[in-house]
Formats: sequence, structure tokens, C-alpha cells
Amino acid sequence: MSYAMVWLNGHLVGGWPYGYNSFRLDLTPFIEYGDNQLAIRLDNAPDSSRWYPGAGLYRSVWLSVGDPTQVSQWGTYITTRDVSKKSAILDLSVQVQNKAGKRRTVRVDTDVFTFDPETGNPGGKVGTFPSKTIHLSRSDTIRLNSSTTITNPRLWGPPPSQQPNLYVAVTRLKVNNRIIDEYQTQFGIRSLEFNPDKGVLVNGEKVPIQGVNQHSDLGALGMAFNVRAAERQLEILKEMGCNSIRMSHNPPAVELLDLTDKMGFLVIDEIFDAWERNKTAAGFHLLFPDWHEPDLRAFLRRDRNHPSIISWSYGNEVGEQYTAEEGAALSKMLQGILREEDSTRPSSASENYATPGMPFPQVLDILNINYQGAGIRNTEAYSNLQGIHTHPLYPDYHKAYPEKLILGSETASTLSSRGVHLFPVTNYSSAPVNDTSGGNSTLQQVSAYELYSAPFGSSPDKVFAEQDRNPYVAGEFVWTGFDYIGEPTPYYSARSSYSGIVDLAGFKKDRFWLYQTRWRPDERIAHILPHWTWPERVGEVTPVHVFSEADEAELFLNGHSQGRRTRDEYAYRFRWDDVVYKPGELHVITF
Repeated sequence: MSYAMVWLNGHLVGGWPYGYNSFRLDLTPFIEYGDNQLAIRLDNAPDSSRWYPGAGLYRSVWLSVGDPTQVSQWGTYITTRDVSKKSAILDLSVQVQNKAGKRRTVRVDTDVFTFDPETGNPGGKVGTFPSKTIHLSRSDTIRLNSSTTITNPRLWGPPPSQQPNLYVAVTRLKVNNRIIDEYQTQFGIRSLEFNPDKGVLVNGEKVPIQGVNQHSDLGALGMAFNVRAAERQLEILKEMGCNSIRMSHNPPAVELLDLTDKMGFLVIDEIFDAWERNKTAAGFHLLFPDWHEPDLRAFLRRDRNHPSIISWSYGNEVGEQYTAEEGAALSKMLQGILREEDSTRPSSASENYATPGMPFPQVLDILNINYQGAGIRNTEAYSNLQGIHTHPLYPDYHKAYPEKLILGSETASTLSSRGVHLFPVTNYSSAPVNDTSGGNSTLQQVSAYELYSAPFGSSPDKVFAEQDRNPYVAGEFVWTGFDYIGEPTPYYSARSSYSGIVDLAGFKKDRFWLYQTRWRPDERIAHILPHWTWPERVGEVTPVHVFSEADEAELFLNGHSQGRRTRDEYAYRFRWDDVVYKPGELHVITF
């Protein structure tokens, strides 16, 4: 969708180069009576993204017809304050534009209704903003501000302890008591707090961030957005206990945010993967000098009414993060634009190789840490790998910035192929991939014992341990919820990544149940791996691991105990690494 250009009847109307963003063009000057020809050209340059960006037109396009005096595109902005179960104050900003070519006197009315996301229809009326009458010149834009109080509001919050209740504000423009425009704004009423010791609080309740990163493709369906396919992904993630999504690393389809509003997910909404320093030959760095501000403002205005969004991210692992002053200066500039458009949420830019003493983290509202929290290449298993080695940095960041909330914005990058278990199995809790350690380069498969990671990553076990050692960490966004097309590690000629908890088709890897044991305390889980059909391994040691939240577990093979294990501190699986394979039945009893 990159470098979109639009023609109507042979006339260039306009365009927008950043394909993930949304924009609107006015076709009015070029419309002819009778038939009209609309043409859209897109140019997906090679090497434009580090992942599969797709090609062609794969998000929604709308043709809107309306009065020349109307609410501007994304022209409403609703914020909430003094939120409680008894009442909440709503502040409304409405921007009205006049392109009628004549003066107009317009009355602006806005009513608030409950909203049913299943039907898409307003429900009962619960409030009204004060009506206002404005006088517009021939070509004028006016912004109005008003407030109202809602009593006994139905708050928006993440399940299961809260419910994602939604409202809709219906704004009507009237001339001579005739409605000339109607604009609906869906929103939610909720409070947010980012406490450096307690984490994220929604409506005063602590919500541990149990999140994943998601790219935009839908597996075999490709990049064309499909509402039901995206909803299915969210349903699978919700079953696992996931409650948060980081939109990596670009604006999502707006329909995805409608789903996160409806289903109660918390969202980090992200816009840029690069600033001025390039990551790919045809990346956003080519556009950044001229387009960072238009893109950022459009992104924020489009998305800021979504209650599921709890924070903004205006950069991911940008090259400027470890510069002396350049990165901090660019960050403050982008942060300034953001605060002009939305002062209600914190923002950040995720860092992977910056350190606490550098200028970059000093200017961030919250600290989004990629991988460094659990340490990078810091254990014996990774000691021979080239690259940066760091000890777990959560304590260093917390000591340097005790006033800032800390999140693991990318964690793990554990690698596996669903249903593929390779031998021998590492004795470490986290290990790199090679032909003698969890990998098969000929078959391009990675073992599903869920102990192997990208060179900069960690197993879930290692990540969990660092979070438990540092309870002030607000939570994590695992890389990734689903496998995605492109950027495969460790076998670059493969088409799919290996990092997903769920594969491209939506089938769960073993790792799914490891996260479920941690994120779903309401479920009693005992997941055994590997499968137990190994005719070629009779008499050979075939390790058995069990994912469970239990304190103790006893494994049986054909009714014979293989030993009872007690969970050690900072251990998140039970291991029987000396089981000799015999055909038959495995079962486990947990205590």
C-alpha cells in the first residue's frame, strides 16, 4: 500500500506515502456528472520492511458523501476524568469545517448513548453535551469544547475482572433545524495509572501486562485485513490468558482496534520502526524528514478515542537510541507532537541496546525494554555467540529511573516448529539454536521443547524468572503471539518466523500451555511434551517435560513412576530428562 496516489478522471487528487497510515482526500473538485473513473496506484518498493509487507490495496477504502459543512475527519476527541463507579466527567472537542462557499450558522448537538459492539448500534441515551451555535465563514474551521457528567458509568476494563463497556457519542450538525451531518464516536470510560512499583492500574485495579507482539499479516490469508480472521487470533490469545497487544511496528487496521475495544485487550499503539537511520534500503527513513509530523498527527487523531489503547510508541529499536544526543532530541520532538494531540496517555520508544546512563531513556515517559530485561547472551549456553552480552538490566533501569514504569515491550523470541521435537535436549533453561542444539538446518526446523531462542532472546522460563525477581516490572509483550510471514530466524530461507506461540494457521505450539499456566491461574493445567510415538527411539533417552502451575508432579510411563518432582524457585516446568522411551502411555499427576 506504500506511496498511494489517487486520480479521479485523470486528475491527480493526492496521496500518502506511508502505507500503514490512514488518510482522506476530497474528490469534490474533480467529480463530473455521469460516470467517473477513480484510479489508485500503489508502489511497494523492495526492501521496504524487515517483515513481509504485502503489496496492493489490502485495507479498507471508503467513499463518503456528505454536506460541505461537516465534522472534520477524526474531528472528535473525547477524554474522561474524575472517573469512579458513581460518576465520570467527559470532555469533548469537536472540529467543524465549512467548504460550502458561503456563511453558515450551525447548531452542534452531541448526545451520549451506550453502545452495542455486536450490532454496531447505539443503545439507551445516558447524557448530553451542551448545545452550541457557531457562525462559520465561507471557508472556516472551528473547534468547540464542552463537558458533561455521566452518573453510574459502565466502565471499560479488561476481563475477566472487568468488562469492556463501550459508549458512543453522536454529534449532529443542524442548519435551520435540519440535520446536515451526523458523526459517531465510539469510546470507553476508564481511568489509567502507571505506577513504577505497582504497574498498570485500570480503574484503580492492578492489571499485569500479559501481552504479545503482533505483525499485520494473517498467515496464509496474507496481508489483506479480514475481521473474522483477526478476531479468531484474538480469541486464541485470550484463551491463553493474553490481555495485551503491541502493534508491531506500524499503525494497525482500524478494525483491529475496534476488536481490541470490544474484547477488552490493552494496546500499545505503535507507528514507526525507523527514524532517520535506515534499517532497510527503502524504509521509512526516506520519508521521516518530511512526513514524521503528518504521519504522527494522523495516526494519533485516528486512534486516540479507542479505550483499549493505554500508551503510544513512536519508535522501535531505532538506530538513534544509542547516540549521544541525537536520539534524545528526536524523541523529545516526537513526544512534543504527541502531547499536543493526546495528553492523556504516556508514550515511549522501545529500546534494545540503549543503557540506563544514555540520554535516550532519560526523555521517555515509560521504559519499554526489548530483551535486555532478561539479559542478552548472558548465560553459559550463549557464551560463544558473537554480539553484545548484557546482564539482566531491569534492576539497573529501576535504580536509574525509580519514578518510571518499566515494561518488557519485547521478550523471549523463543523459536520452535509446532510438533517437532529434536534430540538431544539442552540441559539449560535457555539455549541458542544450531545443528547440535535444538535445530535442523537441513529440514529448517527448531525443536518444540521451547528452550531455544534467537541469539538476542531467551526462553519463556528465563524471562519469567527475571520478572519474578523484579516484581516492579509491569509485565511483558512476548515476541510473538502468532508466527508471521518474513523475518525468519534462524533459517532465513524459510518463509515464516519461528517465534510465534501459535503457528501461521492458528494451531497452538507447546509454548501456548507454558504461558497459559502462568497467565491463567483460574485453570488447572498439566501439559506433557513431547508426543509419545517414537518407534525409532525405543531404548533411548527421551526427555519429558510438563507445563503446570502445580507445586509438585509425578510422571508415569505405562503405570510406572518416573519420579516425583518439586518445583524449584524460578522454575516453570517439571523435567524428567532421563526417561527411556518405551511405547505406551504417559500420564502425570500434579499436586
